[in-house]
Amino acid sequence: MEKQLHDYQVGEDMLLPLLIKSADVRMTKDQKAYIAFTFQDKSGQMDAKLWGATPQQIEQFISGVVVQLAGKREVYNNTPQIRIAKLTLLEHANIDEFVQRVGMDAKAIEEEINASLFGITDASIARITRHIYKKYKQQFYEYPAAKRHHHAMVGGLSFHTLSMLRIANHLLTLYPQLSRSLLTAGIMLHDIGKVIELSGAISTEYTLPGNLLGHIVIMSDEITKACIELDIDDTHESVVLLKHVVLAHHGKLEYGSPVRPLVMEAELIHHIDMIDATMNMLTTSLEKVEVGTFGDKIYGLDNRMFFQHGIQ
Repeated sequence: MEKQLHDYQVGEDMLLPLLIKSADVRMTKDQKAYIAFTFQDKSGQMDAKLWGATPQQIEQFISGVVVQLAGKREVYNNTPQIRIAKLTLLEHANIDEFVQRVGMDAKAIEEEINASLFGITDASIARITRHIYKKYKQQFYEYPAAKRHHHAMVGGLSFHTLSMLRIANHLLTLYPQLSRSLLTAGIMLHDIGKVIELSGAISTEYTLPGNLLGHIVIMSDEITKACIELDIDDTHESVVLLKHVVLAHHGKLEYGSPVRPLVMEAELIHHIDMIDATMNMLTTSLEKVEVGTFGDKIYGLDNRMFFQHGIQ
């Protein structure tokens, strides 16, 4: 079996085909162009820089293309990276062979999510949620949940949502005072705006609405549109509460939410979101390291490195 990206050890020479997930052209202090790459195959992602990039290289080596990479795996500031020796464009490669996907069948995810939707008993919330879900269903099962960091793979958005719904179902048995309708719908809708915020699953970038508005505001607007299309009064308390749990799900203003959680369901959705995103980042990091060693720095967790222990 041919080696994949994360099979190579530090200091080992590398020769393998890789998908360019992102290619950002930047300038050094002395105004020389370089390309900051994120390479990917089914084993994961790794960053590299091509210093002194020529105009031809900038034109050729763009996100979404496959290249043959020759180089060496290194570590910089406790983070894995590649020192590039040579890149060659592979024009007829099958991109699907390099794409990471969630480890659960999309149909199985869909069946479980559809079952959760039956738990939304508030009529207005149910109609709005199903309307938006149906509108973006295809993208919902294809898109990642983020550009990188957590669930950044094909199907990541729907799998992240399902994981949150599973957590919520357990918590509903512990805290029966919660509204199942509001909690379920809030989780269903909290990240669907990412199908507008992000460009897709292969070479994920932020769109113009993504950069200027963000998925939180985008989804609040989508709820308003749904109310207009379904002839629902968007000033009704249940609709205002649904908007609130979506707008507040990042928890703090400095994290991108325009309001902080002010109902139990909003507070809980924020914490469930953090739990699932954190566990995905930790799992992704630690599954690549041996027992008794530390994983790579995790940017989304304050650049901490976590220890892989062997205790059962």
